[in-house]
Amino acid sequence: MREQIQEILEQIRPALQAHGGDVQLVEVSNDGVVKVKLTGACVGCPMSQMTLGMGIERMLKEKLPEVKRVEAVPLEEGEGLGNC
Repeated sequence: MREQIQEILEQIRPALQAHGGDVQLVEVSNDGVVKVKLTGACVGCPMSQMTLGMGIERMLKEKLPEVKRVEAVPLEEGEGLGNC
């Protein structure tokens, strides 16, 4: 399933990159929880939770029903900083 998720994220990535952001797959658990890092302009952006829920999570769930939830993993200090 990890490879399928990665392929879907590759389809989403250009839209995020067009606004200076990006997404990285961190972990896929056996119970369908997908953990990602939003980077670049997504960090601190007030719309990032909408991007995560209505964009990334919705698309993953539509294409892979075994995905139950998508969670954002906090960045390490100084990692992936940007402006919205």
